[in-house]
Amino acid sequence: MNRRKFIKSTITVATIAFVGKLVAGTKSEIQVITSRIKNPDLKTILPSWEGNPVDEEGRFMNLEFPAKNKFSNALKWMLQKNPQKQIKENDTWRMLVITDDNFLNSDEDAIVFLGHSTFFIRLGGKQILIDPVFGTIPLNKRLTQFPISTDKLVNIDYVLVSHAHYDHCDKDSLKLIQKQNPKAKFLTGLKMNSLLNNWIKTAEIQEAGWYQQYDLNDKVEICFLPSRHWSNRTIGDENERLWGAFVMKYKEKTIYFGGDSGYGSHFKEVGELFPNIDVALIGAGAYSPRWFMSANHQDPEHAIQAFNDTKAKMMIPFHYGTFDLSDEPISEASTILKKLVEEKKAINQLKMVNIGEVVLLA
Repeated sequence: MNRRKFIKSTITVATIAFVGKLVAGTKSEIQVITSRIKNPDLKTILPSWEGNPVDEEGRFMNLEFPAKNKFSNALKWMLQKNPQKQIKENDTWRMLVITDDNFLNSDEDAIVFLGHSTFFIRLGGKQILIDPVFGTIPLNKRLTQFPISTDKLVNIDYVLVSHAHYDHCDKDSLKLIQKQNPKAKFLTGLKMNSLLNNWIKTAEIQEAGWYQQYDLNDKVEICFLPSRHWSNRTIGDENERLWGAFVMKYKEKTIYFGGDSGYGSHFKEVGELFPNIDVALIGAGAYSPRWFMSANHQDPEHAIQAFNDTKAKMMIPFHYGTFDLSDEPISEASTILKKLVEEKKAINQLKMVNIGEVVLLA
């Protein structure tokens, strides 16, 4: 995407809240906790947790890095030259797409990467869809096709929405899934109901704070956990809705979905809270330039460190190869991850998967 187009798309969807702050005037960049909130109807799995911290404007905060986004940094990125521009323009690599949908007819526990941050998971007989985005996002074309026909996505039990950004929370995709799965439960973070209820009015929506477990009356347990990120959809709504990660458990099997996240101590913490994670799904793309992106997205090196911190048996990387969201060439994340594996930087198995590839859970 050229710089002029990116500026337009950025102002439209990704950092439009920055522009709103500039118009409104300069405000403090450091957030101060004024209260804490959580869903009183849900179980809190960390006894010491009093609830998600919010600032004087009622906006959610990260735990370790409670700073507001700086418009000056966003503007600097938009206007500076990309030193990898030519390499990026010449990069024709694309992720392989497997279009076999036979996994939908199986009863085996499995994880299927469907592109960007979208996963299909079958666990304990329950079918789970994470961050469904089937087509394009505003002003950003899809570089790889969605691997299966979306009309095959039926009998879904749970739909997990990690946060409100357009590349994770897509109106048309959520409406389609709800129409095809009227009994599906939608699980997400605090204050997301104000957005989702406009699209899927008849669905059951559960909102959780960090360290809270959804009330599913099921053998499959799903919890909402911290990530280092932010949230917005339009001017003025920055961090009004909570972002986060998920852990899914069934008997001895545990899957961790890290959501959008910069690196932080929360990865080590999830490994302590859930000491036998089978698979960690960890983002490893949209990271360049690192000085700007690192607060919200991990580069491959930090993704491997996060994986090691969780002590999971296997990592599947995601958040690269589907949309062109930042300055790195489209193939770079994959190339670096493979190199890190060769250098034995990962303490356990890092599995690079194709879009549509099935990973069975033993």
